Amino acid sequence: MAMLETLDPTREDTMFKAATIALSLGLAALLITPPLLAQSPPATPTPGHQMGHPMGHHMPGHHTTAPTAGAPTLPGQDAFGAIAEVVRLLEADPGTDWSRVDLERLRQHLIDMNEVVLRSEVKSSSVPGGLAMEITGAARTEQAVRAMVAPHAVELDRTSEWAARTEPIPGGLRLTVTARTPEDAKTVARIRGLGFVGLLVQGGHHGPHHLAMAKGEALPGHRH
Repeated sequence: MAMLETLDPTREDTMFKAATIALSLGLAALLITPPLLAQSPPATPTPGHQMGHPMGHHMPGHHTTAPTAGAPTLPGQDAFGAIAEVVRLLEADPGTDWSRVDLERLRQHLIDMNEVVLRSEVKSSSVPGGLAMEITGAARTEQAVRAMVAPHAVELDRTSEWAARTEPIPGGLRLTVTARTPEDAKTVARIRGLGFVGLLVQGGHHGPHHLAMAKGEALPGHRH
């Protein structure tokens, strides 16, 4: 029968001490790691989210911010956009007299423009040298026709090629535009081709008139 190997007490004690040291080191590592993680530098904020402000929000002391990339730029409504443009011009002009600014006057004019362009009825007929147009409507549309078409005829009459006049008719006005040289077939054809709405958009006075209205300035011939 084989004899059992006698264990060396010194060797057994050494192994026990080694195991104890390894366990102690492991526990120490677990205790030390959290503080080290806590001392790690904070993550760098992403652009537009510093101080808890998402991109596009106003920062203290700032009046405007750049539009977010990919955001719509159209105002969604023509009158809104026209007024916004005028407001930007007024705010950019250090000489603006805010005590005279009248944006409601401009808003009413833009309502008139909408009535005339979209709601009025137009009956056109050729006349020697040009075109006669009867522009009529009911209620607010009739008022808008009388407020807009007459002063516009004055602007058209200032051109070197055309002569324009208006006369009242039931429900609106009759606008007659003719070539100053009736024999100029090209000009006559252009007048007739443009028709009422094409003639209405002629000239570069609309923008300046809108700004003048907003500033509260007088516009001869206008009923606004």
